[in-house]
Amino acid sequence: MSSAEPEPEEVVGFDNLEWEVHKFGGTSVQNATCYESVATIIEEQLGLVGPEHDGPRPDINLAVVVSAMGGKPKTTDLLLSTVEAAANRDDETVESLFSSITEKHLTCLEALFSEDKTRDRLKRVIESDLDDIRDILKTVSLMKWQASRIRELISGYGEIWSAQILSALLSLRAEERADNDVDRSNFLYLDARRVITVDEDAIENGSVCWNLSSEKLEKVYSEDNAKIDGKLHYIITGYVASNTYGVSTTLQRDGSDYSAAIMGKLLQSRCVTIWTDVDGVLSADPRRVPDAFVIPEVSYNEAMELAYFGAKVIHPKTIQPVISISPNIPIYIRNTFYPSFPGTRIYTTSTSHTNEERSVCGFSSIDNIVLINVEGSGMIGVPGVAKRLFGTLESVGVNVILISQASSEHSITFATVQNQAQQAKEAIEEEFHRELKASRISQIEVKSPCSIIAAVGDGMMMVAGVSGRFFSALGDAKINVLAISQGCSERNISAVVSSLESTRALRAVHAAFRLSHATVRLGIVGMNELGNSLLTLLENQRGKIRKKFEVDLQVCAVIESGSTNKFVCLKNDNFGCSESITLPAYDMFANGLESSNSGTVTFDKEVEAASVCTGGMNDFKERLISDDCAHHVIFDCTGEKEVGELHAAWLEGNINVVTANNWGLGGPRRQRDSITSAQKVRGKFSAEYLCGVTVGGALPVINTLRSLLNSGDKIHRMDGIISVSMSYILFRISPPPDADRNCTFDESISQGLLKDNILSSINLGNACSFADAVREAVALGLMEDDPRKDFNNDYTSRCLMILAKELGIDQSISPQDIQYASDKLVEDDIDGNHITEEIENKVQAKVQMAREKGFVLRQVASIDVAQRQIKLKLVEVPETHIFAVTPPSSECVRFFTESHSLPLIIQGPSAGADSTASALLAELLSHMRSKVGPRFNSISRPNSMNKLPV
Repeated sequence: MSSAEPEPEEVVGFDNLEWEVHKFGGTSVQNATCYESVATIIEEQLGLVGPEHDGPRPDINLAVVVSAMGGKPKTTDLLLSTVEAAANRDDETVESLFSSITEKHLTCLEALFSEDKTRDRLKRVIESDLDDIRDILKTVSLMKWQASRIRELISGYGEIWSAQILSALLSLRAEERADNDVDRSNFLYLDARRVITVDEDAIENGSVCWNLSSEKLEKVYSEDNAKIDGKLHYIITGYVASNTYGVSTTLQRDGSDYSAAIMGKLLQSRCVTIWTDVDGVLSADPRRVPDAFVIPEVSYNEAMELAYFGAKVIHPKTIQPVISISPNIPIYIRNTFYPSFPGTRIYTTSTSHTNEERSVCGFSSIDNIVLINVEGSGMIGVPGVAKRLFGTLESVGVNVILISQASSEHSITFATVQNQAQQAKEAIEEEFHRELKASRISQIEVKSPCSIIAAVGDGMMMVAGVSGRFFSALGDAKINVLAISQGCSERNISAVVSSLESTRALRAVHAAFRLSHATVRLGIVGMNELGNSLLTLLENQRGKIRKKFEVDLQVCAVIESGSTNKFVCLKNDNFGCSESITLPAYDMFANGLESSNSGTVTFDKEVEAASVCTGGMNDFKERLISDDCAHHVIFDCTGEKEVGELHAAWLEGNINVVTANNWGLGGPRRQRDSITSAQKVRGKFSAEYLCGVTVGGALPVINTLRSLLNSGDKIHRMDGIISVSMSYILFRISPPPDADRNCTFDESISQGLLKDNILSSINLGNACSFADAVREAVALGLMEDDPRKDFNNDYTSRCLMILAKELGIDQSISPQDIQYASDKLVEDDIDGNHITEEIENKVQAKVQMAREKGFVLRQVASIDVAQRQIKLKLVEVPETHIFAVTPPSSECVRFFTESHSLPLIIQGPSAGADSTASALLAELLSHMRSKVGPRFNSISRPNSMNKLPV
């Protein structure tokens, strides 16, 4: 708790005693086991039991408010159903319901009370009350009418029985503990109708008569206290009350919580604790946002906002009594089934005040909403339109949840519940029929189904950037906002969205404010060496990435290649699933692929996590997409032309593409244009194409090129060695002098870091045969599966095509044009496993010709931007040139730019599955950092805002 945060003031309550109010809901008392747990909690609060208690707390008196027995079905629902059945004269159903009520309670009594006296007494009470209800229902049956007064009277019996059961249980346990209970606790049953009085004539749901209720409490307490010897603790019925005429009534929805708050005020208690079946107030609905967490502290205002917008923990009216007394009474929300958890405190401050990272405390939503838009030029500047509109809605009983109006006054938009939409529309059409006929109002539009997404937090007040982050998160999640509303209190920002997108919206904004991780659903195409390395990397780094970047990378589907008709997917890929496919899981699938049409693979702890799905690339894509997730990514680890042709379609389907496959942008003009167009189909919210690995592998060639252009620099020329296979082969057959000395020197000054590198077993100073060089390159994995693609410059031509596109000079050229015009080291159709003597001699002749001039042979690619020339040539370069000494299997790219007098050089090993996998992951993380809001940078309290005049 922050040192700046006020503690609840110590107060002396009713009758100069310290009181605490505890309320237990229906789920807390749904059976005998639950009653026993509740009794233990109450005794622990009094210090009577528990491993850490220091003896009884003589300073505390308890008032325990109890709901009717819950479970399925709830007692209150059964009682209300008897009224409905009686009105329908369905005597058989009435008796069946009575049997269910009796069985529910008698089963509980049998389990709780072994001695006959208490059990029989409570049994007689319940049976007598049921006889009274039967008599009342005869009137209902006779009149065929469910009078509200009768419904309220009958529905309150569940609380009466429940409170008496708990009181009897606590009293019995107190008797058994009498010798050790020096404080002699007395648990007395109190029918709240004897105290809580409401004036039903004041407002629709009744207003508490505080003075009268207080007088009744003093009288009841005086009578009860005179009867006992020791401390008095009340077990009180929730939900029920009396009106000013002494007639039984109820406190309506969430009445038991309200009862607890009323008793808290009457007793001037030090706190009100509501025990329920959740751990506290959550940052979002956990059924829709799996990463929702318990908020330790919430202010009264935040609690009311969250409750209004759908949070089920507490009703706004419960807060009214505790804030209308000085000092205010804190409310605690705790879990009956996890009593050691501290839960949530609702008081004057919250985490959005005390934690500078939390301007928003939580998010909530209301579903089944209809948006009604009244629009027309005849509304502009006309006084009284809003009054007529909302007066009409009030007259027909339509509840308006949200209002939004443009400053032009051209339209007024409001939200209401779905079942009132037609009534609202008809009433508006009737009220404005003249304006509609004269076209001064052009339309009354109804949009449904909709949901309201609300960000709540006292910390949003006077803070810049909150709205920006809120709506950016919705935009990034591809969610269209239909209406916006925010009050000047700045405690709530509300947006209306389609109900189909509401879950995705909640998850997006929850993650954007760092209340949870942003989940990214991943698919991997191509389980070659690169795919295996990437999947291992994702598994090993998932936890670290969650912690550092607050992004959860979840692998949901993996397919071996573009031509495979089966793939691995998460078995239980339902909402909230946190599993992720790992390499061991995939390997278990792959090993059984030939022998099984379907099956499962397991992760650690024998949890079934993945399954085999039948289908090709389209089924793979559909399985990856989830409407509840805002971010989808496919990694293309293949080198397949057919997979590259799918990139544009993936982008159009809102799937980000991270690719090492250069067949996409290295393909024909139409395909390149399709990828470009797909990245613009939704404006700035379009899926992104991350292709930084397609040229240079792990080297930042494309990223550097883009950085130079984005900075305003002008690139005149690029050249370099961009084929790792040709880099290796040409270095081995045509090495520069003293290459081994350079390598030895680097090893000596690097303190052993280069000891186990790829070249440590090769004598770089000695030239080898072309055949040996090819065999070594194949063994090191530097060549394509078909070596002819390396020798005919197929791959390198596509790399140059991608660079040409980045430089904007790809309009009139194709990869085939580059390839056909390129120099080949070997013109013949070559078999990588067998190099003929004729081919060897041809290659060695070229090498010797260069050596005689003091040069070495290298394959150099170049792009002249001004001349729009793209070349791939075998070049004789000086033995000391950077291209000559670039280590085998490395690439070297030079940028000649306007701003740099000397070329900017990028050099290093680009091949290797591990380094390429790391580069792919880095591309994704760089992209996701723009989607997850920063901690401080964009949200701050400007000084100028703090100095606004009052």
